Amino acid sequence: MLELLLDADVYAPQPLGRRNLLVGGGKILWIGEDDLELPDALPANVVDLGGRRLVPGLIDAHAHIVGGGGEAGYASRVPAVALSRFTRAGITSVVGLLGTDDCVRTTGELIALARALCEEGLSAWCWTGGYHLPPMTLTGSVRGDIVHVDRVIGFGELALSDHRSSQPTLDEFLRVASECHVAGLMTGKAGVLHLHMGDGARGLELVRKALAGSELPPRVFHPTHVNRKRALFEEALELVEDGVTIDITAFPVEEGEDAWSAPDALTRYLEDELEPTRVTVSSDAGGCLPHFDAHGRIDRWGVGEPASLADTLREMLARGWPAECVLPAFTSNVASVLRLAGKGRIEVGADADLAVLDPEHRVRDVMALGRWHVREGQALLRGRFE
Repeated sequence: MLELLLDADVYAPQPLGRRNLLVGGGKILWIGEDDLELPDALPANVVDLGGRRLVPGLIDAHAHIVGGGGEAGYASRVPAVALSRFTRAGITSVVGLLGTDDCVRTTGELIALARALCEEGLSAWCWTGGYHLPPMTLTGSVRGDIVHVDRVIGFGELALSDHRSSQPTLDEFLRVASECHVAGLMTGKAGVLHLHMGDGARGLELVRKALAGSELPPRVFHPTHVNRKRALFEEALELVEDGVTIDITAFPVEEGEDAWSAPDALTRYLEDELEPTRVTVSSDAGGCLPHFDAHGRIDRWGVGEPASLADTLREMLARGWPAECVLPAFTSNVASVLRLAGKGRIEVGADADLAVLDPEHRVRDVMALGRWHVREGQALLRGRFE
C-alpha cells in the first residue's frame, strides 16, 4: 500500500519546511506543499505527522552486527545485535564489521548477517576483514571480496596504534589500501579502508605517511574512534584539511577522561568550521568497550549500543545546533563517503528511509524502505529470534 505522510517538518537534511510525502515501492515518490488527490484505484494509508520533524533514517557505518568482544575469554563474546535495536534508534542502514575476533567470527558469517538484516527490512552492508593482517576474507583477497560479494563495500576495521593490532608496516598498509581503492574503481562501491584507531602514541602516523608517500586519494581512508584521545582528535582534525573523512564514535565518556564524548567532538568540529561533509558519527553497536590495565588485560568493559547514535543526535539538537548542521554527520555524509545510492537524503527517488522526531528530539517513528518498523517509540517489527 502507498503511504501518504501529511504535515511533516522536513529536514532533507536541509530544511524544506512543511511538506507532504507520498511513499510507495520502498521509494519516495512525491514531495509537495499541496494536497495530493489520488485516484480510487490507488488507496493510500494516510499518516498525519502534525508538524513533527521528519529526517532521513540514520546510517551507522560501524556496528558489530554479529557481536564483538572476545578479549576477555570465550565467554566475553558479545551476541549478535537484533533488528529492533537498530530501528528503535532510528537506524535504517548499517555497515557490519569484525573486530579483535576475526578468527572465530568470519567474513562469511558477517555477510550472512548483513543479508539477514536485509531480509528483515533493513539496508545492510559490511566491511571485509577485521583488526588484523593478513586479512580474513571470503574469496582470498580484499579486492576479490569487494568485487565479487554484493554486500562488501570496503575493508575494516583494520587496527592501528593498538596493542591488539597486527602491527602493520607502511608497505602492508599501502597494499591493503590500494586493494580497496582499485576494487572501488572497478565496482562503483566505496572502496574505503575503515580504520580502528587505538590509543597508542603513533596515532595516525601511517595514514599521514600513506598520503605523503603514495598516489592514493584521501577518501580511501576513514579512521574511526578518533575521539577516544584528545590528542588523537587534534591529529584527526589536521587530516580533515588533507581531505580525509573522520568518524566519531558515540561511546560513553567518563568525567575527567582523556577523551571527547561524541557530542563534544562534533561540537568542536562544527565550531572549527571545518569541511562540513568530512565528518561522520557511528555507534560501535555490539562492540566491546574495554578498559585495559598496564599489562594489557581488561579490568572493566561495556558494550556499544545502537541507541548511542540517536542519543548523540538528540544531545546536539538539545544544545541548540540547527538540524541542518548536525544531521549530515548521521545521514548524507555517511552516504557520500560510503557511496550508498538513495540513502541519507529525503528527495524524490530516494529510498523511503525516514525517522520522525518528537518535540524532545527523541526517535518516535521509523520507516525503512517504505515500511513502518517503529510507531510511537514501539517496535512493530522484530527480528525472527528476538
